[in-house]
Amino acid sequence: MKVISLFDGIDSQDVNKMLKCFEAKKISYKKERTILSNMSNTTIFGIILSGTANIIRVDYNGSRSILERLYANDIFGGPLYSSNNNELSIIATSDCEILEFDYSHIIGRCRKNCEYHSRLLDNMLQILSNKVQLNNEKILILSKKTIREKLLEYFNTKANNEGSKIFKMDITLTDLADYLSIDRSAMMREIKNLKDDGFIEIINKRVYLYF
Repeated sequence: MKVISLFDGIDSQDVNKMLKCFEAKKISYKKERTILSNMSNTTIFGIILSGTANIIRVDYNGSRSILERLYANDIFGGPLYSSNNNELSIIATSDCEILEFDYSHIIGRCRKNCEYHSRLLDNMLQILSNKVQLNNEKILILSKKTIREKLLEYFNTKANNEGSKIFKMDITLTDLADYLSIDRSAMMREIKNLKDDGFIEIINKRVYLYF
């Protein structure tokens, strides 16, 4: 999957002009700080400039799950998600720098008729297409019936995306359990079983796959 920035193909000087036109703000967040809460009820649109974050859903029972992992160049915004009466928020998983502006600047006609506005829209469509692919991968993982099958599918998908059967875990085990919507203790037991059965090995957060 090609990694694409919202501003790919746009000259840096023109980007700066667009950001002024968009009234964009750069904001820094420390690890574990809330970047955005009640996301589906806001028109704020954001880009991860550096760092990582999680989109978190809390259901009516207070159960927490991770809908999506965000990395540099990833986009987020209330208009892109539906909460279905569950609250969505974005939590920094490392120190982050975020670019924020109102979503109306993306879909509306630029007041100053920026020459590259159409290119920005093309880039956004490509980014959203990548998001659909990632969501399809997650659906495939969550469709597996057992914890073992979910873990194996997750690790295999990660290896395919990394292009190697050896890769570094970029998520904590607690977050992994929330991402897979499974009990952490049960997941840890199954990871031990996978190690004992020779499917995987984890050394210093580096995962080795043998299947």
